[in-house]
Amino acid sequence: MKYGHFDDLKNEYVIERPDTPYPWINYLGSKNFFSLISNTAGGYNFYKDASKRRLTRYRYNNVPVDNGGRYYYIYEDGKFFSPTWAPTYSNLDDYKCRHGLGYTIIESNNNNLKTELKFFVPENDNTELHHFKIKNLADKTRNLKLFSLLEFCLYDALDDMTNFQRNFNTAEVEIDGATIYHKTEYRERRNHYTFFTVNQDIAGFDTDRESFLGLYNSFANPAAVEDGQLHNSVAHGWSPIAAHQLDFSLSPGEEKEFIFQFGYVEIESKADKWSGPNSINKQPAEALIEKYNTPTKVNNAFTELEDYWQDLLSGFKLEHADPRLERMVNTWNQYQCMVTYNLARSASYFESGISRGIGFRDSNQDLLGSAHLIPKRVKTRLLDLAATQFEDGSAYHQYQPLTKKGNDKIGSGFNDDPLWLIFATAAYLKETGDYSILTEEVPFNSGKKASLFDHLVASFEHVINNLGPHDLPLIGHADWNDCLNLSAFSEKPGESFQTVSNKSDSPAESIMIAGMFLTVGPDYIKICQQQNKQDLAEKAKKAISTMKQAVNKYGRDQEWFLRAYDYFGDKIGAKGNQYAEIFIEPQGFCIMGGLGLDDGFASKTLAAVNQHLNSEHGLMILNPTIKEYQLNLGEISSYPPGYKENGAIFCHNNPWIIIAETIVGNGERAFEYYSKIAPAYREEISDLHRTEPYVYSQMIAGQDAADFGEAKNSWLTGTAAWNFVAISQWILGIRPEFEGLKIDPVIPASWDGFKVKRKFRDTDFEITVKNPDHVSQGIKKILVNGQKIKGQVIKDFKQKKVEVEVIMG
Repeated sequence: MKYGHFDDLKNEYVIERPDTPYPWINYLGSKNFFSLISNTAGGYNFYKDASKRRLTRYRYNNVPVDNGGRYYYIYEDGKFFSPTWAPTYSNLDDYKCRHGLGYTIIESNNNNLKTELKFFVPENDNTELHHFKIKNLADKTRNLKLFSLLEFCLYDALDDMTNFQRNFNTAEVEIDGATIYHKTEYRERRNHYTFFTVNQDIAGFDTDRESFLGLYNSFANPAAVEDGQLHNSVAHGWSPIAAHQLDFSLSPGEEKEFIFQFGYVEIESKADKWSGPNSINKQPAEALIEKYNTPTKVNNAFTELEDYWQDLLSGFKLEHADPRLERMVNTWNQYQCMVTYNLARSASYFESGISRGIGFRDSNQDLLGSAHLIPKRVKTRLLDLAATQFEDGSAYHQYQPLTKKGNDKIGSGFNDDPLWLIFATAAYLKETGDYSILTEEVPFNSGKKASLFDHLVASFEHVINNLGPHDLPLIGHADWNDCLNLSAFSEKPGESFQTVSNKSDSPAESIMIAGMFLTVGPDYIKICQQQNKQDLAEKAKKAISTMKQAVNKYGRDQEWFLRAYDYFGDKIGAKGNQYAEIFIEPQGFCIMGGLGLDDGFASKTLAAVNQHLNSEHGLMILNPTIKEYQLNLGEISSYPPGYKENGAIFCHNNPWIIIAETIVGNGERAFEYYSKIAPAYREEISDLHRTEPYVYSQMIAGQDAADFGEAKNSWLTGTAAWNFVAISQWILGIRPEFEGLKIDPVIPASWDGFKVKRKFRDTDFEITVKNPDHVSQGIKKILVNGQKIKGQVIKDFKQKKVEVEVIMG
């Protein structure tokens, strides 16, 4: 069942029913100021850090769901409704929510009142704009009242929802005309405030929540709205809000427009903090208000936002017979890659924004999908990530975006983390050819001076220096699978599997890390050679050879690669194990690392993956599922069968198998796996899938789950970057390499071909792939501007525009 449709001309998903199976959200903002907004205007705002600089309040896991947001009420003759459906859950005559690139438009019609609310964050300012239009479709004059509402958060999201003995005594606001300023704790150490304003004279306001709602009312029936009059309350402690009242009339056919603005201001100088006794310096806010106080100014800002996204996504454009594939590749997958770049895993409708910072592994993976979009920002992020690394190559697993300091609460010890820095740096170098980044000075966390190249050396050698009894990499707290905790042995309720280690001397080893090491090793060697570090390159070659021998000797089972060795030296992911005989992760990475290609073991492994892990909704992470808690495995066994790491379809690692299938030349199976989890291909089953049909979710419940096929954890997931890599670089085969742009499609044989426009190192490539013999893999010839080239790598970037014709066969 569908709840809307894709509008490919406008790059929008149009939701036509407000009661979606779960709130379907969008993200506003792309620099410092961010907003989450649902299809009924729920959500919240924050500046840089969803934990330490939360600006508006939201209530996770509440009843009803999606509680809190930017709300509006229209009042007429003693009755009222919300034009966004929530929070009054009004029976609207018509409703549409248009989630676009960096904006959301909610349109409705109720009792001949047509409304449009456009929400967006301008590209370079810390403010969220609400452009409200209301039109009278009736044949009589209407006397109306419009009420606005948002609830301030007291900046620290966790403290805001726990420290009531203090917070109920600290709230302070100022009111200046139609502008309500929230300045709680401004008299202390803070140098920032927020404001909510409207570009019209107001008939009333409230800043105290109880005065507006009533103590026993909800957002659905505020007492002040029921009465049709706000109280001009001024918050002193308790819970501060901002609510406006506008009284106006509309003659038949008349339309009015209002500009509401929620903004954030920082005052750098303490001397400029106050304008008078207990009165904040409002000048920066007033300048921001002036910048967007008319419909014309707001429309111009919206056009700039549209132009920004159009330009940003113009670097990779696919023409294909399947519109679902086009919309995923051209718009929604790349858009999601940008959101994950901005936020890592910090704030979604599944991540509260409190417990997570910017992940080291997470962000390095996200850069794989955004290096072609924002190379300059990716360069900065790489240096930020490297700065959290220790001298031995390990790294803080997370850092806080406000301070860029490592998160001590989580610490380090995830032994795959160092290799992801090489992955991401190599992706940046292949995309840009900018080797100057390797000499950028970025100290280790200890303060010791180093270049980025020094960090890569430390990363690579961290694996070499941390090998177990089978000469395979020690797993530490965990590898990519945070829930495979082979050293935790936790029996204490509530204890963190990721931070506890009852076996600090654990010899547990990871075959997945070994596969990663072999996958990234050749890139590391080339980087060393480019830096004229032949000694390091030779050392790496020997280490790679030794690792291959170790995996081939100790990392193979009968039909697939093992997952790990546990604390006791027993095999994990082996045929005959009671649970979890086969895992997905090492199968992808070991084949990407070149193992099993010479003796047929790779194809044998992929056949086993298809037999044991494939399902109608995608590839499961393991099989059979674990039916009872296993002390030696950790959190993975704490989930019911079919959910999360215990047998769910982890959309994040499905692309590793997709890539492996292209390596062995199986385009049919690669695209089968791709299309099973791509959200646009699941739109018809939205009532089962539940999460947004325009972005990937982290997981889909596996075949042993009660709700097989139901997705969770949408938006902020490495799934976005890896699926874009899988489809663009390996199935379509337009792949950046150090030497240039490689063309190597591996596609279903039924395809006639496709076209791609790809911007690469300041050259616009127009690539036409033709498949007259209907093969899955193989290139007869490549013509560059009509001239046949040797091989499959285009190396000449002297021209601004290049036409490429590829004949498969």
